[in-house]
Amino acid sequence: MSSPPGEPRKIGYLYLLPALLVYGAFLLYPLGRAVHLSLFEWDGITLGKFVGLSNYADVVADAGLRAAFGHALVLIVFYSVLPVIIGLALASVLQRARVRGIGFFRTVVFLPQVVAMVVVAVSWRHIYAPDGPLNDVLRAVGLDSLARGWLGDYTFALPAVGVIGTWFETGLVTVLLLAGMARIPRERYEAARLDGAGAVAEFFAVVLPAVRGEIAVAVTLTVIAALRTFDLVYVTTSGGPGTSTSVPSYEVYHRAFELGQVGSAAAIGVCLTVLIFVITLGVNRLADRSTA
Repeated sequence: MSSPPGEPRKIGYLYLLPALLVYGAFLLYPLGRAVHLSLFEWDGITLGKFVGLSNYADVVADAGLRAAFGHALVLIVFYSVLPVIIGLALASVLQRARVRGIGFFRTVVFLPQVVAMVVVAVSWRHIYAPDGPLNDVLRAVGLDSLARGWLGDYTFALPAVGVIGTWFETGLVTVLLLAGMARIPRERYEAARLDGAGAVAEFFAVVLPAVRGEIAVAVTLTVIAALRTFDLVYVTTSGGPGTSTSVPSYEVYHRAFELGQVGSAAAIGVCLTVLIFVITLGVNRLADRSTA
């Protein structure tokens, strides 16, 4: 028995076809090409030499690359964990206090997201400079011993870059959480207050369970931003001092365009893609279980 004309599933595939073609051309093909290049020792100019999985073995064996991945994991704390904590506190206060002109506050906290990262990086490089505003404030309050060239310090350079990420991502997280909290029925707050719940108990009993979906979205977006950050590191420190702020995406650029190690750069990029996919999948699985 033949399918009736206009069978819904086949028509659905036809609607998806243009998007699948664009997805394949601009994502799947470049990803497949990167995997192919990662199997070669190639300087980008001469004929490449097939080396199998040697580039991937180097990613595991190279202490500098392992450190770069470690730096990316540290940045997750600054890009994701701290913005979620700060965003939850800020959104809860704004929502509970019923602040007048909340649209203005929402715009202000979201403002860093509309500024180009290069502009952000140049501005913070000035703030962190030895004669910059941050050190001027420290000297003005008598904390001269803390003043330093923050981005040139082996100990503080990575946290200094991370603080910029915290400042940049907090606005996005706060706006997402405010949108989630605005959907909570007023009856839930009233019921909690009738049971004698204070502000803290109300937060854990009403607010936090209701915004788990928004938290999952915020964590996913900010973790991806932390792992693929390049422009901020490139403009502020170029991976230095030494390699103390080098991250995988910077290593991809450094090896491909400065050292001529295209195969190695492709292997790092593939490993970074897999890491992002695994973390994103894990976050969404946890979110699905908590909301089930």
